[in-house]
Amino acid sequence: MKKKILYIGACMAAAFVLGSCSEEFVEPTAQRSGITSLAAYFTSGPNEGKVAIDWKVNGNETTTDYVIPVPYYYPEESNNTTEQYMSKMKIVAVLANNCKIEPALTVLDLTKKNQFTYTNPYGEQKQITISGQMTRSDKCAIHAFTVSPGDLTGIIDEDNKTISIGTFDNLSAVTAEVTLSPHATISPDPSQAHDFNTPFHFTVTADNGTSKADYTIVKRVPQKIENGYRPGSEKKLFENDMTTLGVSNSNTIHPTLASIGSFVILNLGNGTTPQYFKKSTGTLVGQINLGAADASGAITSDVSGNMIIANHADNGQTLNIYRTSDVTQAPQLLLSYNNTLGVAVGDRIHVQGDLDGDAIITVTPYSSTKAIRWTVQSGVVGAPQEITFAGVNAWGAQDASSKVVARSANTADGCFFGYYDAGNCPTYYAPSWAAPQRILTANSAGNGWGYNTGAIDARDFNGARYLAVFEMGYWPGWGLPGTIYLFDATNPTSVSGNINTSSALKSKFTMSDLYGTVGYAAGDRTGDVLVTPSEDGYFMYIFYASNTHMSFGGYQVDCIKK
Repeated sequence: MKKKILYIGACMAAAFVLGSCSEEFVEPTAQRSGITSLAAYFTSGPNEGKVAIDWKVNGNETTTDYVIPVPYYYPEESNNTTEQYMSKMKIVAVLANNCKIEPALTVLDLTKKNQFTYTNPYGEQKQITISGQMTRSDKCAIHAFTVSPGDLTGIIDEDNKTISIGTFDNLSAVTAEVTLSPHATISPDPSQAHDFNTPFHFTVTADNGTSKADYTIVKRVPQKIENGYRPGSEKKLFENDMTTLGVSNSNTIHPTLASIGSFVILNLGNGTTPQYFKKSTGTLVGQINLGAADASGAITSDVSGNMIIANHADNGQTLNIYRTSDVTQAPQLLLSYNNTLGVAVGDRIHVQGDLDGDAIITVTPYSSTKAIRWTVQSGVVGAPQEITFAGVNAWGAQDASSKVVARSANTADGCFFGYYDAGNCPTYYAPSWAAPQRILTANSAGNGWGYNTGAIDARDFNGARYLAVFEMGYWPGWGLPGTIYLFDATNPTSVSGNINTSSALKSKFTMSDLYGTVGYAAGDRTGDVLVTPSEDGYFMYIFYASNTHMSFGGYQVDCIKK
């Protein structure tokens, strides 16, 4: 109720400000088109209510014919064309100050030239037309490159269009499996044997048939920068709409993530079998082999591609945690825990380290200040330990839950956790898993109302330790976006202050709101973030999933020395 009251007050204040300024004339700053963007929305079919394209207009005041380049396929990676929807698309325009279009934009037939009158800030008018054209993609990139035999992963330098194969093996007659931009083609055929001992060239052609990119395959080991990831290497890999994955009710899912090899796995937590996707593109490959495991709780993974799967266990029930390192192989039981905590467990789990070596498994109960910890030494799981964090308020259940994350596989390095706490959204660091210290607070406004920072992760990469905090917006339709903040936590005491302005902040990733006709979660709002390094150590991936934003996506950074 407190959240709703605060929101109503904010809306009233905004309405007062907007109303008081409605008659003010703002002088244009440049001679450009007063139409800033034109967005086309589907009005029917499985994507009803979703934006097909938000087109940034690059015209000027002399432009009279606006042709919206509607994607030929939607979703981009599918074979579903937009042809049948072109005749009934809702058009929304963003205009510069004091400009207008008459009559008002509504549902248009984009196969025709729709006529309107445009008026600029000086009252000058011109006749314009708005139409659309199905447009094939100009994307022509190689997203993944694997050489066989040996399953050697190519290190892609997109800036220089080179792919490095780090090996001393003979590559005189090898094949390659590639992942391309959707609907792009490659020549010559990488599935045929080629000689990669000397530089070899491939040409990728986009779906439009004209845009091309030439890549050179080089047998060498790229150099790394001295420490951490390379600033400027941040790259968005994909952003999937969960409704395309079969989600019809956002309130029935609590998504969690794991990684095995070249795949990222998404578990919806609603009784369905987790699905696995290509890391580089987010392309759905299939469902994992769940075997006897129950994925009603959470999934997660260690740094070596071992995934664990947990069931949701209420008080008095047994928590069973399974493990696997292959999406096609049935998981094996790792441990069982008799839950007598009085609250549910299984929906928040984390693994730090290597399950085949040294690791820490953490289960975070609901509505508690506790964590259950298992220490793994030389691949052997120890007895469960109940950890109580003194001096912090209890977090809630699904809607405000926490996720306790070990900083390393050594208990002496402590742990992190965060949660919704009466609008504060604090993040804590607990040295040696005791005496937690509040290190981060809220969002850029200093007020965490409408957000939850309970989804976090911590990983080592190229000699540095990183902490990712997912600030999930409870109500994205009210202007509360989702953002992942990535901090250098090598020295955890340097992580302090406001989540948006901390000196330890290295990067932030903001996601789109894709809730569409399903709607964002009105009840249990939850999400997850997973940070995982690549097996070769050149890339670090940041994956996220949220039932409020209905978005599942991924980003990448690297440590390649240019």
